[in-house]
Amino acid sequence: MRTAVIVESRMTSKRLPGKNLKPILGRPMICRLLERLKRCRLADVICLATSVDASDAPLEELARAEGVECFRGSLEDVLERSLGAAKSVSADVMVEITGDCPLADPGIIDSAILRHARGDVDYLANVLDRLSFPIGFDVQVYSVSRLEEISQLTRDPYDRVNVTPFFYRHPDQYRLLNLFAPPALDRPRYRLCVDHPEDFEVVSDIYAALYPSKPDFSAVDIIAFLDRNPELAKKNVWRDDSFTFPSSGGKSRQEILELNG
Repeated sequence: MRTAVIVESRMTSKRLPGKNLKPILGRPMICRLLERLKRCRLADVICLATSVDASDAPLEELARAEGVECFRGSLEDVLERSLGAAKSVSADVMVEITGDCPLADPGIIDSAILRHARGDVDYLANVLDRLSFPIGFDVQVYSVSRLEEISQLTRDPYDRVNVTPFFYRHPDQYRLLNLFAPPALDRPRYRLCVDHPEDFEVVSDIYAALYPSKPDFSAVDIIAFLDRNPELAKKNVWRDDSFTFPSSGGKSRQEILELNG
């Protein structure tokens, strides 16, 4: 089984345009994310899924420079684009990561891949029905064949833009599994994705504090740092939409993630 990490990214973010190229310690944010994803031991390939819009040409150039694959597809139909990216690298299993999560953790991702490989699940996530991980450590894992099936079943714009809602909006058709954070990572009120300027400030401060002495800093390191700096942790959590997450109406199974390595 060939496993691909598919990174969905585009330049035309409505809330913080061009955020993927904003520098963190002198390198574009998307490059910092790719640097972390390269440490995933169980991913066979990384592919940046961006659009054919001219504004996204710099993302393709950066992906090539970083030595990862790149697929360019629809700007608005992200489901089609992500499926095309997975097929372009002959993937059987897809790990979906969004480009606005520059602190994505390879240990969490590898552990999610391992759990999916054990079977009895069609759609695995760690943000479904109940938050326990910080927003920004999000991971979703599912088979490419399932995504292809969904692509044929729905033309709903909401499903096409957000890729996976058809899974958890049809819990009677798919086996859904949500992974809770182990105690060391159970911080649902920490926000580590980048949608707004204050999010970028928090992420940049984390990199500035941890990266120089430990470039491969982990999710545990991030949580420990924020626990020691509560004012920073609270800096970007005041918006009403700060902690929105998908719901299956309570129909998903729940397990605690077993971190491996």
